[in-house]
Amino acid sequence: MKRCAVFGASGGIGAALVRQLAARDDVAVVYAGGRSGTLPDGPKIHPFRFDATDDDELAAVVAAIGAPLDVVIVATGRLTRADGSGPEKALRQVTAAALAEQFADNAIVPAMIARAVLPLLARDRPAVFAALSARVGSIGDNRLGGWHAYRASKAALNMLIRTIAIEAARKLPLSVVVALHPGTVATPLSAAFQRGVAQDKLFTPDMSAAALLGVIDGLTPADTGGFFAWDGAPIPF
Repeated sequence: MKRCAVFGASGGIGAALVRQLAARDDVAVVYAGGRSGTLPDGPKIHPFRFDATDDDELAAVVAAIGAPLDVVIVATGRLTRADGSGPEKALRQVTAAALAEQFADNAIVPAMIARAVLPLLARDRPAVFAALSARVGSIGDNRLGGWHAYRASKAALNMLIRTIAIEAARKLPLSVVVALHPGTVATPLSAAFQRGVAQDKLFTPDMSAAALLGVIDGLTPADTGGFFAWDGAPIPF
């Protein structure tokens, strides 16, 4: 029976991941963490609040969750700034404040969560740590430019995932550490950018969550350090 944790459970994809994990017969408990907003609830679900920028608070939260963890998913992130501006279409729109904010939400928060929870991953069986990234964070796949701060922050997350995976493999050879692209999902995060997306390419949170869990189920230690799309296809870094 698996013990799972989802950080970012108050968001559309995060909440869907929690609900679907909790509905599985092979899952005993799902810890659902959010920084704000409404968190999912249910018989197997244990909601909690966390602040990834506060080392002591995060350590206390993780200690309360305890080991072993079989699946940890970080579903935090931000496309626009807190004031609603962005993403940038041209370099002249880039500011130091925008870069700092995007890197904090999209790279630093997942890295701090990883630092706190990786010691809790199961050691005697495969365990997965997955962070939601974005295809636009792929340097090799960047053909359009723009969205400077968001792209760069997700590229930084991808590099962190690769580096964390290499280190984790030394102590946890059965572990899998990956970045996942959830597709374009109809949530408030992407609301302003859904108009140009083909209907069959715009997923509901439940569709995306089901696809992501399918990918996670198929991962092996040989996949650690990878970046995969919702359909399991590898994405270049």
